[in-house]
Amino acid sequence: MSEIPANVKYIETHQWVRVEGDGTATVGITDFAQEQLGDVVYIGLPEVGATVNGGEEAGVAESVKSASDVFSPVTGEVLAVNETLEDEPEMVNEDPYGEGWLFKVKLADEGELDGLMDADTYAELVAEQE
Repeated sequence: MSEIPANVKYIETHQWVRVEGDGTATVGITDFAQEQLGDVVYIGLPEVGATVNGGEEAGVAESVKSASDVFSPVTGEVLAVNETLEDEPEMVNEDPYGEGWLFKVKLADEGELDGLMDADTYAELVAEQE
């Protein structure tokens, strides 16, 4: 069973977003996504200063099994990327909701979060796909 924290919102492509309370949010891939990928060997992240759009491709996660696009759950300016992942992409496997975060954004519209899945809805999606 995948870990599905209640303090984040989810999108169908298995990314999560956690609002930090200061108009910023942290984005990552879910526990389910990292399980499906297997051992992550590379993470491609957006450039700091770039704008990412909710529901659109923002990077890539490559594993020994496959490569998957990473989508941003929200629209905003990229404030930071997790540079640790350059040398330690396996952090995504080890701690997807903590040290394995991907990037941080300044939210363009906090109302966009209302359209995302909560933990219970996401758990139903995962159950259908397991």
